[in-house]
Amino acid sequence: MGQIGASEIILILLVIIILFGAKKLPEIGSALGKAIREFRKASKDVEGEVKSAADESDEKKS
Repeated sequence: MGQIGASEIILILLVIIILFGAKKLPEIGSALGKAIREFRKASKDVEGEVKSAADESDEKKS
């Protein structure tokens, strides 16, 4: 349980194609790709800020 097999993925893809139509899928994929890139960029920015804050606190302790 919890594992998605090939038949389930095919069924999900067919439902998506029926709901959105084949012409909209490239637009949806592009928007999803942009959203993922923005999320990763924001994550890296936050991670960098946390690291720099940690470095600053280490410098103050010394």
